[in-house]
This record gives sequence, C-alpha cells and structure tokens, in this order.
Amino acid sequence: MKKIIKSLLLFAAMPIFAQQGGMWVPSLLKGMNESEMKSLGMKMSVSDIYDVNKSSMKDAVPQFNGGCTSEVISPKGLLLTNHHCGYGQIQSHSTVENDYLTHGFWAKSLEEELPNEDLYVTFIVSIHDVTTDVLKDTESLTEEATKKAKIQSNINDLQKSFAREEWQSVMIRTFFEGNQYMLFVTETFEDVRLVGTPPSSIGKFGSDTDNWVWPRHTGDFMLFRIYADKNNRPAKYSADNVPYAPKHYFPISLSGVEQDDFTMVFGYPGRTQEYLPSYAIEQILNDLNPAKIEIRDKALKATDAYMRADHAIKIQYASKYASTANYWKKWIGESQGLQKSNALEVKRAFEKDFTDRVIANKKEKEYGHLLAEFKVLYEQIAPFALARDYFQEIVLRNNELLSIGFRLYQLENAYAKGGEQSFVERRTQLLNQLKGLYKDYNKNVDKDVFEQLITLYGTKAPKELTPSNIHNVNYADLTYEIYAKTALTSFEGVEKMLSGTGGDAISKLNKDTGYMIAKLLAKNYFEKIAPNYDELQLKIGALQREYMKAQLELFPEARIFPDANSTLRVTYGKVNGYNPSDAVSYNYVTYLEGVMEKYVPGDYEFDVPEKLIELYNNKDFGEYADVNGKLPVNFIGTNHTTGGNSGSPVFDAHGNLIGLNFDRVWEGTMSDIYYDPAICRNIMVDARYILFVIDKYAGAKHLIDEMKIVYPKGKGKK
Repeated sequence: MKKIIKSLLLFAAMPIFAQQGGMWVPSLLKGMNESEMKSLGMKMSVSDIYDVNKSSMKDAVPQFNGGCTSEVISPKGLLLTNHHCGYGQIQSHSTVENDYLTHGFWAKSLEEELPNEDLYVTFIVSIHDVTTDVLKDTESLTEEATKKAKIQSNINDLQKSFAREEWQSVMIRTFFEGNQYMLFVTETFEDVRLVGTPPSSIGKFGSDTDNWVWPRHTGDFMLFRIYADKNNRPAKYSADNVPYAPKHYFPISLSGVEQDDFTMVFGYPGRTQEYLPSYAIEQILNDLNPAKIEIRDKALKATDAYMRADHAIKIQYASKYASTANYWKKWIGESQGLQKSNALEVKRAFEKDFTDRVIANKKEKEYGHLLAEFKVLYEQIAPFALARDYFQEIVLRNNELLSIGFRLYQLENAYAKGGEQSFVERRTQLLNQLKGLYKDYNKNVDKDVFEQLITLYGTKAPKELTPSNIHNVNYADLTYEIYAKTALTSFEGVEKMLSGTGGDAISKLNKDTGYMIAKLLAKNYFEKIAPNYDELQLKIGALQREYMKAQLELFPEARIFPDANSTLRVTYGKVNGYNPSDAVSYNYVTYLEGVMEKYVPGDYEFDVPEKLIELYNNKDFGEYADVNGKLPVNFIGTNHTTGGNSGSPVFDAHGNLIGLNFDRVWEGTMSDIYYDPAICRNIMVDARYILFVIDKYAGAKHLIDEMKIVYPKGKGKK
C-alpha cells in the first residue's frame, strides 16, 4: 500500500504529452498537470490556483447548496451560479401575482435582497492527504465488511481530532476507489440571499428541447450574496449580518474567447465512473439506462400535459419537471455517446492490454482473477440492479404519493424501533418537510403519473423481485381505487392521520390505500432486493478497489485521475468546436442572433422578452459585443465536466473569469463513463452576455460597479 500511495503522490510529476480530460485535485497540480496546462497556454502558476498560505483561486469557489458550484465576483460577497442551480429559490419566492420565474428579479439595494431558507455555500479551506491514518490497522483484515467498518471508525476518529477553527468542519472522501483518502477543512455560510435573476426566457431559454445540446443560446446564470456575522464568519440568517468579505474574488474579462484559447474550469463534479469494467458498461447500456429513460419519459409526458394547460401548475411543477427531464435526457445522450464512440470495445481492448500486463509483470496471483470475477458478479447483480432502479425511480423519485408513503413507512419503522418518543420526534420533522412539499403538489398530475409508472413497475420490472399484487392487474382501476380513498393527497390529510399517539397514527396509516401500496413496495425492496444488491455491490466495490490499484501499478505511464466525488477539482482544455456526425460541423460560439432565430412568440421554451428584442434590433450591446459587433451568448470547450460542475467558473490563461459552465453537449454526456476528446464538450455562458443582461437588460448597473472588469488591451472603462 505504501508503494501505491507513493505512486499517487508522485503521479503529478510524470512528464507526458499534453492531453485534455481529467478532473484533478487542485492541491496536487504541481508537476505533470502544471506542464500540461502551460503547454495548453496557461500563464499563471498552480500556486495561484491553490495555496494554503495565501489567498488563491480556491478561496472564491464554494460549493453551492451541496450540488452545484458558484464563485465570488466582488469584494462584497456577490455570488454567481447557474439559473438552474437557484431555480428552486426563484420558484419559492414566486407566486402567480409576483412571478419571478417569468419576469425575473433584481434587488436595487442590499435591503431588497431575498433570504433563502436552507440555502448554503461551502468553501474549501485546505486539503490534506490522510491515507495512512484512514487505512491504519486494515491491511491484515480479510473480510470486506470488517475492513469497511474499521476504515469508517478511523475516519470518525480523524474527523473529531483534526485541528481546525471552531466554525470550521472537516470531511474525508475516498479517491481511487479506496486507495487514497483526502481530508477537506471547510467553512459553510448559511445566510445566502437572492440578488438577481433573469427571466426564464433568458435563464432557461430553450428549456428541455435545448437541454444537453449544441448550438445553445441560454443565459443560465443568477446572482446571490453571501452574508456573514460582524467578524466575517459563518452565521445563520440575521438582519444584523453583513455582506461577506472574501479572501479572493474573480475579475471578469471582456476580452472574449477564440478557437484554441486555454480554458480552466474549477468546481465540484459530482460522480464519474471512468474505470468500470466492460461488463458494467454493457449492463448500463442494455438494461439500466433504457429502464430509467422509459420511466422518466412517461412521468414527463403526463406532467407536461398539465403544465401546458394551467399556468399555476406550471409554476408548481417547474423545478420538479426540470430536475426529472435533466437526467432523462442525459441518459439518452450518454447511451448514444457510448455507442457512437465504441466505448464498450475500447474497454474490452483495454482489458486485453491489462491481462497482457498482468502476465508480463508476473502478477497473475494478485490480479489475474479480477476480470473473471467481475463477469460473474455483474451477471449475478443484474436483476437486483434493475429492480433497484425501478424502485428508486418510481417510488422515491418520480411519484409523489409513493415517495410520501415511503417516508411514512420510515416513520412506522422508527416507532417500531424507538417507541413513542422516536415517533413524536420523527413526526415533527416529517410534517415540517411535507408542508413545503404539498405547496407544489397537484393530485391530478400525481394520479396520472402514478398510473403510468405503476403499469411499468407491474409489467417490466423483474417479476421474481416484484410483489405479485401488481402483476397484470387493471392499472387504471388500481389507480382510481388508491387516489379516491387515500389521505396522502393533501397535507391536511397526512397531518390528521398522524395525529394522536404513535399507535393510533400507525393504525390509521395501515388502513390508507396510498400508504398500503407504498409500504408493499418498500417492504418488497428491503426484503428481496436491497440485501442481495448490497452484498454483491460490496464484493464489486472490493474488486474495483483492487482493479484500480492494479491499474495504477501496471500502467505507470498512464494519465490517471480520481473519479469525481463532489470534491473540489480542476479540469482544463481549449475552446474548440467539434464534428458530431458525418458532414456536420459546429462552431465554438453562438450569438444573440441565434436567440432571435429560435424565437417563437408565446412559447414557454423559446419566447424572448420584448426588451431583449429591442436591444437586439437597436444593436445596443454596449461594451459587451465581440470584435465582429455581435453579442456572444455561449461557447464550448474540451473541459471534462459533469453534474456538480453546474455554475463552475471558467477562466482564461491569466485566471480572469470568461464564462460560466452550465451543460455538456448531448453527444458527449457519456464522459462520466468514457471521455472522448473528439466529441466531449462542455457548454458555457459567455461572461459578456452575463454582464450585458445585468447592465443593459436589467439596468442593474450598481452590480456591475461592484465587480472588477478587465478590459481588452487598448480599451478602458468608458
């Protein structure tokens, strides 16, 4: 293990030809990565990117609300992220009478900025390699469950003992499938206020039709502000809090981008699986993705019909619909990209090379069994993995009655294990959560979604792992019976059912038709699916750790980066167009005239605000136009991004902000599993379009005045 740890630490020093792709830990950029970045055109030092002794770029890139990225762009804590990352906050402040989703919102002063309950941002203070401490006393353990428990115990001890300030926290994450562990010291700010957002006709232009595709013309951005206490430390919301004074904030460049310009993206990519064996990819392509795509397709079509017919429902379901559609379309593109790039055959070719190296290095005893065991385990897990996806997609994610029923099932279990006190505590928490959920709930929408999804569950999920009660029944009658009698379709109904003692509430629950179907599916999952899946996944995880260790050892010349795990990473590349298919070639930039070409008056995806049309017709672009006199909107590059990089800052060679990452091209969404530089592109909002919308469209010049604007050579602030 010491040899592997040493190779991980030294890997950054390996001099190999500059490439693109990869998600790199910012504290380990010295060496190979720095050489690559400079060969691609970077002018700054890696110490400008990450430094613990002085302010650096990492001090201005907090994770946004646990799932996106954001960046500080003023000395007063002004925060930039994607419109779709803050969509829930816009929705929560919107009503039919005061619809910020449709009309946008711009605070004219600090006093007008809107607080957001449960919204937070987390900064990384420092990063530390703690592999030796985490793996202490584990090398002699042979049982995987025992080893896992010891590792967790070591992690718990380290999290408690590691030195940090009283307002700071620590988290430990695994890298290279458990071959390396890193500790992150963090600071979390919980007073984050909405400052400005364009209307959805700008921030979500193209909506689901344009999602994951290029060419794109979306102004996917919005502004928040971080507030701190009077000592500039994290604090809960208070009227006494003041704008946060950051350690670092980013200047914004008006120089624009050109083909082959260096680009760097900083952020928190969520999850990738770059080192899976071919058997896993085959399962994703043939079984798992098709099932999930079909489930979400049915849910989206049922919801869309109501949203188009009723504006109030459109507001209620806007955020949920966008969330559901996002991964539905991603999985479609991922499957198509894996097939187009022949990823399965590439993996099989790598596995042949792997086997050859095992033999050449006389490592058959250590690693010769890995691929054969993968084949057996993936065959065994296949029905359980598919059944698990059906349960999670239908019960937990895409039908509200079933997901509420599942939470109530957890409440019943809490009562069974912990008695009355446990029930009362969990009931209070649950009712507080459900009050907000029911604000955006419509019984008729949910009923139609349920009928579509329960039909899929009963006819297409693995039969031997599905309750017989939902096999080949009249699903329309089943749906009517449940929704006609259940109390789960209103907050008042649930609140009434949960009143009284725990025993009384559980008795009422078990007579409710909605709860009974959710409980039936949940019990089936925990009895037939989860134990088998978890046992097999534990074995696969242990095997994957050995496989990763073997790759690091047997491919010393390879360019290996750790899979994404929602920790701070750097990815770099170039501005570049691409050729997605025969006779099709895409340029690297789009302009405002493309918005007008797509304009469909009154359409919920392609409508354009009247003022934006006026600015376009008058060519009133101010100082934000390109050298050709046109206003740039989006551009693409070869940066390796994924979910979690939404809202990531995009930098030029000097560390100036030039764009805001928000998407990938559809053909390249398979980059979570296999990065192909020929077709993998990330999509970014041009910083000049962001400033144009704030300044010329919204008239929020006071926000521009807060920022540090970097002008092209020969031009100054007018």
